[in-house]
Order: sequence, then structure tokens, then C-alpha cells
Amino acid sequence: MVDALQVCRVRGAVIACALLALTASAHSQSNYPQRPVRMVIPFAPGGASDFVGRIMQAKMSEELGQQLVIDNRTGAAGNIGVEVAARANPDGYTILLGNVGTMAINPGLYVKFPIKPLNDLIAITQVVDVPGSLVVNPSLPVNNVKELIEYAKAHQGQLNFGSPGTGSANQLEMEFFMRSTGIKMTHVPYKGGAGPAAIALLGNEVQLMFVTLSSSITFVKQGRLRALGIVAPKRIAAVPDVPTMAESGFPTMTVGSWQGVFAPRGVPRDVVNRLFKATVDVMNDANVRKRLADGGVQTVISKSPEAFAAFVKAENERWGKVIKDAGVVPE
Repeated sequence: MVDALQVCRVRGAVIACALLALTASAHSQSNYPQRPVRMVIPFAPGGASDFVGRIMQAKMSEELGQQLVIDNRTGAAGNIGVEVAARANPDGYTILLGNVGTMAINPGLYVKFPIKPLNDLIAITQVVDVPGSLVVNPSLPVNNVKELIEYAKAHQGQLNFGSPGTGSANQLEMEFFMRSTGIKMTHVPYKGGAGPAAIALLGNEVQLMFVTLSSSITFVKQGRLRALGIVAPKRIAAVPDVPTMAESGFPTMTVGSWQGVFAPRGVPRDVVNRLFKATVDVMNDANVRKRLADGGVQTVISKSPEAFAAFVKAENERWGKVIKDAGVVPE
């Protein structure tokens, strides 16, 4: 009888401890966050991702009630930052601002990379679409996409196009454009982001390129570059006279350099929900939207984490096909 009572007491203590632990865990998650949250940006300061993250930072800190700390982790086409985020403790205190390159292009390009974004990260929500722009040096005697195609066909192989590097979204967009039109041009890759390639375009080292509108808009307004098309679902208010690529006969070229928030696999669902709500509230803020729009960036919010995950999966499939068809291999 004594042994039985002792067993009951031990079992009761174990159950009580388990319930206490569950209660503490639930309490901790319901009060998330209780310390600063780190946002890993896998690119250097000054680029499109850093531009978006810095605009989000103050309002996100306000929504979370804790400081959002930006952590720029550069290198390996963004893969280093993605790995840092994916291997972080899945407690919601490390999130990632991923983009089309790191989350949809790199998986099909760097097939041996140990981190698989679709498996190792949770999609929270898309936040923006940074429209792409097809821009040419003004010395090129073309004023629209149709004229460019005609000119390029009459000068097969004589035009050079720039990009921030082999396998970049900029190169792949041009590869798709060339395959769709039957034109041939020479790819000239640059390093260090879109800046060096844009400088080369300004100097007529290359004659054209796809680049984010945020990187070209100042030069376009100054007349130093000519924009022929916008990669976006609709025209952009900052350059209303420039048609979309869809209007120019390329209906599938509607998604630019999208960006979104991700968290390590294993983050509790209530924390995912908290991050989703906070991020949506940030992106609905009038001041945030205006500052982004002034830089040529469109705010795009997912309906749910599941909807964003489905979008990312579809983007992986789309860009994987472009990579395979173009025979692109990493440098």
C-alpha cells in the first residue's frame, strides 16, 4: 500500500510538472516577443532588400513592442544569410527577409546547397514586389519593346546585356526574353549588386539590362537611361508612361523582385500568426506604403502564410524551368 501511494505521488508530481511546463510555454509564446527580434537581410546595405527592411524597421518595432534589429549577412548570392536564418533557434526571434533570388532562383541554381528554403523555412507573408524594368542606353535607337526586338534581330549577337551576376534574376529575365523572341545577345555579368551593371549601362559598356525599378528610376527620370517596359502587373505611378511587359506582349512577365518574411522551420504556430499580423499591419501603414512607393516599390501582402508558401513553391517551379531551359550554371 505504501509503495502504491509513493508511485501515485511520483506520477502526480510528474504530471504537475508537465502541466506547469506547458503552461509556462504557452504563457511565453502568448507574450511573444519579450526581447528584440533579428531580421536577417542576406544582402549588403543600400540594395533593394535593405531599402525595404529599413523602411519596415521602425513600424515593425512598434507593432511587436520590441526592437527589430537589422542583420545584413552577405555573400554567396544571399545563401549565407539564408543559412544563418534557417539554422537559428526556431523561437521567432530570428526572421529572414527573403526575395525571389534567395528563395526561388538559388534553390534551382545551387542544388547542392544544404539549406532548402521550401523545407527549412516557414513562409510568413510577402511584403513587396520590387518591379523590374527593361532599360537601355539612350544611344540605342529604340523607344519601345517592339522596336528593340526588331533592332536586336537585325543585329543578332551584337548587343551586350548586363546583370549583377550569372544566375541572377536580371540575367534569367533576359534569357527568357531572348528565348521568347528568338534574339541573341551577349551576357556580361558584373559583381557587387545591380550598381556596377547599371554604371556599365550608363557608360554604354552594355546596351540594355533588366534591373529593379528602384535601381533605375533616378537615371530614367534624368534621361540617362530609357525605360522600355516594367515587370509588374500594372503600370507604376512613378513612371506612368512606361508600359508593362505584359502590355508589350509578354503576359507571363508580371512578377518582379518580390520579397517576403520567413522564419526557421519549427517556430510555433501562434508566433507565426503574431508575425503575420504584425507584418501585415506594418505593410498597411500609410507612411510605410508611401515611402516604398516613392522608391518605385509596390506593397503586396499575402492572404495567409499558406498562400505565401504556395506562391513561393510556384515561383520555385517557374524559375527552375527557366534555369533548366537556359542552361544556366553558377559561377
